[in-house]
Amino acid sequence: MDPNNSGLAQKLAEAGQSHLLQFWKELSPEDQQDVVQELQGIDFQEINGFFKSAMETSSSSRHEKMDARMEPVPREVLGSVTRDRESLKDWEVKGLDCISQSKVAVLLLAGGQGTRLGVSYPKGMYDVGLPSHKTLFQIQAERILKLQQLAEQKTTAKCCIPWYIMTSGRTMGSTKDFFSQHKYFGLDKNDVIFFQQGMLPAMDYSGKIILESKGKLSMAPDGNGGLYRALGNQGILDDMQRRGIEFIHVYCVDNVLVKVADPTFVGFCVQKGADCGAKVVEKTNPTEAVGVVCKVDGHYQVVEYSEITLATAEKRSSDGRLLFNAGNVANHFFSFPFLRDVVQKYEPQLQHHVAQKKIPFVDPQGRLVKPDKPNGIKMEKFVFDIFQFAKTFVVYEVLREDEFSPLKNADTQDGKDTPTTARHALMSLHHRWVLNAGGHFIDENGTRVPAIPSLKDGTDLPIKCEISPLVSYGGEGLEELVKGREFQATLMIDERGVHELVRNGV
Repeated sequence: MDPNNSGLAQKLAEAGQSHLLQFWKELSPEDQQDVVQELQGIDFQEINGFFKSAMETSSSSRHEKMDARMEPVPREVLGSVTRDRESLKDWEVKGLDCISQSKVAVLLLAGGQGTRLGVSYPKGMYDVGLPSHKTLFQIQAERILKLQQLAEQKTTAKCCIPWYIMTSGRTMGSTKDFFSQHKYFGLDKNDVIFFQQGMLPAMDYSGKIILESKGKLSMAPDGNGGLYRALGNQGILDDMQRRGIEFIHVYCVDNVLVKVADPTFVGFCVQKGADCGAKVVEKTNPTEAVGVVCKVDGHYQVVEYSEITLATAEKRSSDGRLLFNAGNVANHFFSFPFLRDVVQKYEPQLQHHVAQKKIPFVDPQGRLVKPDKPNGIKMEKFVFDIFQFAKTFVVYEVLREDEFSPLKNADTQDGKDTPTTARHALMSLHHRWVLNAGGHFIDENGTRVPAIPSLKDGTDLPIKCEISPLVSYGGEGLEELVKGREFQATLMIDERGVHELVRNGV
């Protein structure tokens, strides 16, 4: 197919992107077909518009005055597992009631590959080294299964929590295959719905799209905020409406402790009449590189650590806590009407964020160049960019050691957010569940191991203990299995019973 005859060459010329065909004559017929197909799927005028506004936004000076425009989350919109203990049961009952009526869906952001973990497959397929060797996907699927059971106990009707999984172009095939091979981990395959986030080309600083090879554009996912566009153009909103979904829990795949469709969080948001809610953990170290939920110019948003001065990050309130302490953990609640409005009305208003990157490219002689400093930008939107449009926004604060341990980096000595820290966080949580249910641990001499506090110093290794989500979603229902009993590590509690896997160090 000749790009001149098809009008493609003219379309590229009008958009100032003619260089994308500079190696046309050197390509095989198959490669020519591929490049035409790729180029025809791109709206170049739209991409040029994105580039122009993204560059204008990133160079504007509004960021510099961020500190003066910020206010912390007011107490009246904040729910907290430590400060609102008397309300937790009511919120949980409300959430389970919504789940039992099949009004709650979960939406998983699973577009990331495990590149920083040293693997090429999707992060959700990663095994952090638990005694069971369950992957992140399996742990989350089993939490959904258990929650459906808990909700069904409240009513006689069967209920369903549909699981919408957003992948990227790079992870879609392998993710779907993985679920199919594992028979959807016991879930009904009709209730596990895969869809794909969009891709955007990488561009150099003058707005030219970068070629990563002679016949291939350099493409990157459009950020987790690409969720909203994908929900609309892939029919996901329509599917939710058909199922009667009223509330959606959105979360990120890499958190091993995530409480999927957390009924207490859902119930809190529903009782407050919220159209949007954010789960947060308390930021205790001013220099922790985590975004904080706060108000800016009267609207809620997440302010990244890099956008504020150290002086602002270190500010404390009268109780000694950091003033801006609502650490964002990519864990959100949306009402369906709000999500629909975001997709149909607000998403086009969102500006892209600019990430300066070192992007491999092909030079005019056709040689691959790997730059040693940033040579272009990738444009992305973030899932939290839409907080500003919420009429009723709430924040729900949970304990980090119970609910947040992300998996981002490969294991290294004293590494942060690694398979080891994730594994330890889950085993430590399950150890506390056993203690809270009246069980005890003993060492090889039969001496009781002292109950350790939940915030341990880093040298203290957790007792090896794993409880299947099919047995307990959040620590409930364990008394009959462990109360008054003594256990040696490694302790495994699953649907087959209670097992002590290793004795005497064997």
